[in-house]
Amino acid sequence: MSAATADAENDTAVETPAKASPARSKPAPKADTKPKRQPPYAVILHNDDVNGMDFVVETIIKVFGYAPAKALRLTIQAHFAGRACVWTGHRELAELKAEQLLSRGPDPIMARFGASPLGVSVEPFPE
Repeated sequence: MSAATADAENDTAVETPAKASPARSKPAPKADTKPKRQPPYAVILHNDDVNGMDFVVETIIKVFGYAPAKALRLTIQAHFAGRACVWTGHRELAELKAEQLLSRGPDPIMARFGASPLGVSVEPFPE
């Protein structure tokens, strides 16, 4: 037997570990295959005494595609209650919608009076 043949035989030899006694264990619980539903988040519009009501209503219509009556109702709610939930959904989209509201900037007519972009926040929506 040549040295190469002996090395090949040694490389293929595999030691097998001593067999453990078969212990009974509980089967693993079945994995839940359904994806977990993400908790909803709310886009909150805060009261703003500087930006004009028409601008706020127009912004809500453009960002959310709401009917003018719904946009007006939400604007009035924010004005009198201090805040209004204008949209709910998953977190990433809520953050996008809030950014879209901010990106509209301040009311151009009221900018000379110190208007700033609309006050918005994204918060967990209570279930």
